[in-house]
Amino acid sequence: MKTKADVIVIGAGIVGNATAYYLAKKGKSVIVLEASDYIGNGGSSRNGGGVRQSGRNVKELPLMVWGVKNIWPGLSAELGVDTEYTQEGNLRLGKTEEHLKILQKLADNAVKCGVDVKMINAEEVKKINPYMSDAVVGASWCPTDGHANPLTTTLGFYKCARKLGADFITGAPVSRIVLKAGKVCGVEAEGQFFEAENVVVAAGYESNPILNTVGITIPMKKKRLQCLVTEAQPQMFRQMLGTAMADFYGHQTKHGSFVFGGHDGYEDFANPELESNEYPPSTADFTSACARGILGYFPRLANAKIVRSWAGYEDLASDGVCTVSKVDEVPGLYVECSFSGHGFGIGPSAAFNISELICTGICPADISTLRYNRFKPAL
Repeated sequence: MKTKADVIVIGAGIVGNATAYYLAKKGKSVIVLEASDYIGNGGSSRNGGGVRQSGRNVKELPLMVWGVKNIWPGLSAELGVDTEYTQEGNLRLGKTEEHLKILQKLADNAVKCGVDVKMINAEEVKKINPYMSDAVVGASWCPTDGHANPLTTTLGFYKCARKLGADFITGAPVSRIVLKAGKVCGVEAEGQFFEAENVVVAAGYESNPILNTVGITIPMKKKRLQCLVTEAQPQMFRQMLGTAMADFYGHQTKHGSFVFGGHDGYEDFANPELESNEYPPSTADFTSACARGILGYFPRLANAKIVRSWAGYEDLASDGVCTVSKVDEVPGLYVECSFSGHGFGIGPSAAFNISELICTGICPADISTLRYNRFKPAL
């Protein structure tokens, strides 16, 4: 087993796999350590597949906009897999004037960052998507948003990183980051020392116990998220859907099924014993709540059968914004976590920029608003 590399990446989700790929592409030797027995075991295989700029916090927009322009359009060809990337726009729907005010604020913020988002009325919504309910009075519309397949994309990054020489070790939970003279020199996992001058922590909500070993904390918690899948339906539309009130979000897949995600409102009151499981249960409350939300906007699916549902954990930051940063106090340490339930779409661009930062010291995108130390109290 290889125990020395230029860079150690902790976590084999889409962010860790993509980081390994881009580093290996730059000629770096890479070891990826994954705590579980499976690649993509966390949120990377348990999400709705959104690749969106609209509705994001303004701090994330520079990185997300860069990724939509520079990574996602050519990703299937680069990885040699069908990521099912579909750039056919995002409708965020509203039923009331209050909903439209929420959407208008989000749209205004996005426009200030150079994103093509505009408010449209009910008639315009129906022209884009005639299947929407008459209860929809308006929406925000971002034509450059889209969606993709989390499973094939995560696997694609993994396979390509392997081809370029990256080593992946599963069943290897990292217990601590090891320092020498204040600088990173490696990590310990399962009693084994792995040597490297650079370490990237991309372990989702499990990042904090690892970062804590060198005195770094990202204010975040794990929160259950859930999705459901319908039986295949005739092809209806290719946009990503969302709502002002987050009743649901989702899209129709390439093979016809709909994938929808949402919340039942009880995530903060879940059974602690169940929440301690590595794989949280999908609840009946969620299925019924999400289905009601969907039918309120999309009544055409009233008779569609739900074939399965699943749950996972998001690494929810205190400000709802991802952390993509080097750590000044610990030379050689980099962080990619707290993606707050929307890390799939932004993950590849986060990985690319951290890889560039490690290899060249320069990022092509502005990640200054995503620094780890933004949580420090003001003086």
